[in-house]
Amino acid sequence: MQIGVVFPQTEIGTDVGAIRAYAQAVQDMGYRHLLSYEHVLGADAEHYKPWTGPYTMHTTFHEPFVLYGFIAAVAPQLELVTGVVILPQRQTVLVAKQAAEVDVLTGGRFRLGVGIGWNHVEYVGLGEDFTNRGARLAEQIEVLRALFTRPSVTFEGKWHKIEAAGINPLPVQRPIPIWIGGSAEPALRRAALLADGFFPQKPLQGGWKATIEKMHGWMRKAGRDPSKFGMEARVNAAVGTPDDWRRELDEWRALGATHIDINTMGGGFSTSDGHVKRLREVMDVVASAIPT
Repeated sequence: MQIGVVFPQTEIGTDVGAIRAYAQAVQDMGYRHLLSYEHVLGADAEHYKPWTGPYTMHTTFHEPFVLYGFIAAVAPQLELVTGVVILPQRQTVLVAKQAAEVDVLTGGRFRLGVGIGWNHVEYVGLGEDFTNRGARLAEQIEVLRALFTRPSVTFEGKWHKIEAAGINPLPVQRPIPIWIGGSAEPALRRAALLADGFFPQKPLQGGWKATIEKMHGWMRKAGRDPSKFGMEARVNAAVGTPDDWRRELDEWRALGATHIDINTMGGGFSTSDGHVKRLREVMDVVASAIPT
């Protein structure tokens, strides 16, 4: 089971030195990967009353592809993961180009996590249709894999048309692994049928064991091998004790998680040093509980 961290998007601020120091500390502690959330636009909650989303225009989000170009240079041993890029609100071909560039800069240590998102304000601002975002995601994944693996692509679908064109450079990984995040049953089904792995958010009725068994059933029915499907779960180390973190690690390991993210956001840390200190405490638990 590979252990990584959740980049503290909403709390790390914009000090470049702090971002560099954080990434290098994560690498030096022995964490294997770094995952970041994304949002392009934050809504003005005063305008969109009542606003129920967890983020607003006051919430900081670094753009993941640009951020990863920087982190690839300052912490080159880390695998970088988007968890998740809201794919249907972005141009698919441009995402392919950006993802391939990150994969080149990391030497093939990049995973593209995608999802459909929840914030209609972003879709409007980016000129994309919020209502059919789930349906478009499947075609987008097909387009991405074609562009990741072939120098010349001809594709015509319901939402995309490419005629004898391709990206250059191609990525190191051909294709770049694509993982899906989501909690609703359609999202989990898409992950089981289309993705290389998934980010569990919320289980279906019956809990995680029943949810994972259902997903494995969908995979087998489609001729896919569940043993080759990744699962990247999250441990909340912003609160709790080392015993709590160890228990969560053990629970996800028993469920078959292949990757774990350690999240420190929400712990009241006012600087990146606070996040790093907590990650050191968690790594002590990891070192005693799980071979890395």
